[in-house]
Amino acid sequence: MSDAELDRGYDIIGDVHGCAHTLERLLEQMGYRRLNGVWQHPRRQALFLGDIIDRGPRIREALHLVRDMVEAGHARCIMGNHEFNAICWETPAPPGSGRSYLREHTERHHRLIGDTLAQFDPWPQEWREFVQWFGDLPLFLDMGPFRLVHACWDSSLIEPLRQDYPDGRIDDEFLIASAHWGSFPAQTLDRLLRGTDMRLPHGITMTGKDGFTRAFFRTKFWEEAPETYGDVVFQPDALPEPVAEKPLTEQQKAELMIYQPHDPLLFVGHYWQQGTPQPIRPNLACLDYSAVKYGKLVAYRWSGETRLERDHFVWVEVPQMS
Repeated sequence: MSDAELDRGYDIIGDVHGCAHTLERLLEQMGYRRLNGVWQHPRRQALFLGDIIDRGPRIREALHLVRDMVEAGHARCIMGNHEFNAICWETPAPPGSGRSYLREHTERHHRLIGDTLAQFDPWPQEWREFVQWFGDLPLFLDMGPFRLVHACWDSSLIEPLRQDYPDGRIDDEFLIASAHWGSFPAQTLDRLLRGTDMRLPHGITMTGKDGFTRAFFRTKFWEEAPETYGDVVFQPDALPEPVAEKPLTEQQKAELMIYQPHDPLLFVGHYWQQGTPQPIRPNLACLDYSAVKYGKLVAYRWSGETRLERDHFVWVEVPQMS
């Protein structure tokens, strides 16, 4: 990162999910102003962690706001799992895959993208253009002193990815190859956009608040000395107490991916935090605080520090119909 880039300063913004008015309030709070139709700051640049779409009341407005900032050079945006899902919803599956689209048009999948499709129904050409734009978003940003990825930074996948895609922007070939589960593209997209997971013990399943029954749960990728299932769980629904207390095997511990304390600062979204925004570790912060569920839309204002500072977190509360 050049001295000019260091001096500029960056505002990393968590999952927007269609809360366009709240995003405007957050930008205004941080000193951005709308000039010539584009939100901008005289010295700083906004960095979005993905998941601009789905669930919220003003998805189309949020997309226009973010894309306009990116195209004018006042922001950058990485891909979230919801943007990836939208690409796959619209992309035909390769012959022989046994499905019609990369993301099958099931009732469950439609529930996730349905609000977005409904809000774009009067503007089909706009929607096609945005889906194409999603495909141009990088899977990560490595700024040197800090990094951005939507769900999980896994160097064992990112480093080989950089060999063919130095800027983290994948192409149609990589996308189509991800239809084959177990392939490098499938593993990379799942890990970077959805995170790490672990199978529930003894073949049990859990039905979450979203009504979906799971055999796996999302795990932390920064817990340095976990001993039990409860030490590594990281999702909105807590594990049943007997499962949470169950010890991890030595093999399970060895297979856990850990983001090391000496690694550069890392910002992620995706995980639906609650409470007062603060670092998870001195070099790791999650900025998704459930904005679309009337939580907080959160940003971190980076200005050259090598350890995260609590007073650099800023946010706005999200009222209904924001």
